Amino acid sequence: MIKKVMNYWAAKRSMKHAKRARPQMIYGYNQNGVFLKDTRIGSATAIVGEAGLTLADNVFIGQFNFIESTNGVKIEEGCQITNYISILTHSSHISIRLYGDQYRSTSDHKAYNKGSVHIGKYSFVGPHVTIMPEVKLGKGCLVAAYSFVKGEFPDFSIIGGNPAKVIGDTRDMDKSYLEQYPELKSFYNKWAQG
Repeated sequence: MIKKVMNYWAAKRSMKHAKRARPQMIYGYNQNGVFLKDTRIGSATAIVGEAGLTLADNVFIGQFNFIESTNGVKIEEGCQITNYISILTHSSHISIRLYGDQYRSTSDHKAYNKGSVHIGKYSFVGPHVTIMPEVKLGKGCLVAAYSFVKGEFPDFSIIGGNPAKVIGDTRDMDKSYLEQYPELKSFYNKWAQG
């Protein structure tokens, strides 16, 4: 009986700790001495090479993301990076296969892909997306969940697939909303036409 009571209280303490440890949104981000008050980043997001990360204000980065920014990641104003996303500025998988067990003892690797990532204003990246090195998304883009993104995409692209390709235009999607809510046109036009 005593063992059951002790197990009960141990489980209760463990649950209390788990509730305190759950992911939280962190409001505000200090970037090189500039405080971005409207930027929010999930506590369960990992940022590697933080010196290479450039954020504008009013950016949302959700939970359980991996942002590897050693070769430069720029995320502009109003972007939403949802959950379970990988943003990568280097990729060694081809190089490792080519070199085999000599990879770690060799420098200046061939077939080692690296490059910056740029995500334009008011773009949205859905869950479980992988963004590879040398990606440029224009402003107002929407990346569908589970997409594998490589290359450059024009402003207002709806992007989806593996590999990702342009499958639509967000302006077509936004048009009906702007007709329904004409009072929002000036806000939309301010960033979309600028």
